[in-house]
Amino acid sequence: MQNYPHPTLFMAEILVYRVTDDSEFDLIFDIRRTVFTGEQNVSEEDEFDGHDHISHHYIAYFGDKACGTARWRITPSGKIKLERFAVLKEFRGKGVGEALVKAVLSQLPKNFKIYLHAQVQVIPFYEKLGFTAEGPEFDECDIMHRKMVFEK
Repeated sequence: MQNYPHPTLFMAEILVYRVTDDSEFDLIFDIRRTVFTGEQNVSEEDEFDGHDHISHHYIAYFGDKACGTARWRITPSGKIKLERFAVLKEFRGKGVGEALVKAVLSQLPKNFKIYLHAQVQVIPFYEKLGFTAEGPEFDECDIMHRKMVFEK
């Protein structure tokens, strides 16, 4: 296995860490394009929303293959929003998504309210990790979502 900088989480063959090297942004964006614009038909304009430069990005490796990503940012309302969780299809069900969520949560600053917009089909996944659904379902990029908050 390669020597990765500053591992945040290491589980068997899964490694997750915060991206600080510009060279890895191409990998992150490729994963997001594959999952969101390719599989889910989200437009490039919606996917690349202008918040990448103010977000903290994470990448997941399964063995030596970059296979997942996530980001978080502080919103104008002063809350932390977790976003852009994406795992390549061939790596789903192997613990990569859980590793990403746990890694991101472990590095968030304290004393902020934390939330995300979950696609409705993955609400049970986030519930297992400590999130609670709040409010009605809503459409975001032609995909039904629901706000979920993290209770520390």
